[in-house]
Amino acid sequence: MTDTPDTSSDPHAPKEQNVNLFRKFLNGTEIDTRLLGMFGALALIWLGFHFYGLIFKGFGAMLTPRNLWNLSVQTSSIGIMATGMVLVIVTRNIDLSVGALVGVTGMTMGILQAEIFPQYIGLGHPMMWVITAICGISLGALIGTLHGWLIAYRDIPAFIVTLGGLLVWRGTAFLANNGKTISPLDDTFKLLGGGPYGTIGATGSWIVGLLACAVIIYMLYNGRRKRTVHGFAKRPMWGEFTVGGLSCGMIIGAVLLVNAYPWPKGIVKQYAAANNLTVPEEGLFISHGFAIPVLILLTVGILMTILVNRTRFGRNVFAIGGNPEAAALAGINVKWMTLKIFALMGALAGLAGVVASARLNSATNALGLLDELYVIAAAVIGGTSLAGGVGTIYGAILGALVMQSLQSGMVLIGFDTSIQQIVVGSVLVFAVYLDNLYRKQAK
Repeated sequence: MTDTPDTSSDPHAPKEQNVNLFRKFLNGTEIDTRLLGMFGALALIWLGFHFYGLIFKGFGAMLTPRNLWNLSVQTSSIGIMATGMVLVIVTRNIDLSVGALVGVTGMTMGILQAEIFPQYIGLGHPMMWVITAICGISLGALIGTLHGWLIAYRDIPAFIVTLGGLLVWRGTAFLANNGKTISPLDDTFKLLGGGPYGTIGATGSWIVGLLACAVIIYMLYNGRRKRTVHGFAKRPMWGEFTVGGLSCGMIIGAVLLVNAYPWPKGIVKQYAAANNLTVPEEGLFISHGFAIPVLILLTVGILMTILVNRTRFGRNVFAIGGNPEAAALAGINVKWMTLKIFALMGALAGLAGVVASARLNSATNALGLLDELYVIAAAVIGGTSLAGGVGTIYGAILGALVMQSLQSGMVLIGFDTSIQQIVVGSVLVFAVYLDNLYRKQAK
């Protein structure tokens, strides 16, 4: 008979059991600890600012459907660029010009809509928004290609090229219209920036949410089937159900949240008058639903994830980031890959310019000002290592949400712009410090 040690009197036993349970949960679900940490940080930020408002201001505005809906829209342009910044940083480069690209593409699209296109296709043409968006994205890709060529084929450091680009394209945006603001923009184009009409409504949001849940369930099933076919270790069933339940739960929660935010009363009256609707005494509740910029961000996130994880291009990116010399010896054209990465970054900055200018319904020289700091911070906070070779798309999007939550929370409680900049800079430095600790422990 084997004696078992008595742990009832051991003060460390409960703590060790909790640690073992947590490790079992992480192993069973295969959830990235960094991802878990970002969700924890996001929860702390939201709760901290909300209760700060309750205690010192008399009301908490952070955790309201209105603020969280606006937060999702504000995150969109930064999140779009952060997905491209992941590839740039993974290959041990940097792009300081993305904010200026948003400004110059936004100003160019404003000039096209206000001065050039009306002469040729007419004011209010139904295809104007499509042509304008294509021009903005193409201009961003062209500028990114120029940056990539200078970096890859002329051996100029990325820091210098993009720092110069920051100054050049910001100045170009100013000179393009002598610093004047162009407003308003095309009625259809401005829907790409959100607003009450730039949404898909309650029904559309439920359709998107249920489709997303169905895709998650299929991916879990397909992933388990492939592991079985190839003889790889599988997650326990409780782990599969936990991952699926948490993922679908967050999606359903997001749908309920965006549908809980109604149109403003003035917009409802205008809508009712235009459509011959009778507004009852208690008012007419029309849900915003998901905003179009958020759907654009989610689409970009999905496509970029597929590009990174399912294509040769993505594998080459991480191979270059891991060891550029070894990647070149393995037959990867590092220079051509670098050019393509910066061209993609430029195109995403152009798309962010579409969203940002449409949201403001104007083109200004200040569009995208300091966005490069938030984009880089979002990628680093999301787990992209400045040493190269490590990074995820979903992490960058979450990092963008964390950064925008910090900024939004500080605005809600009345922090000055100077304090906001101090906090953002401190968070960026702290994120790099945590990345260094993480890499040391992983060795």
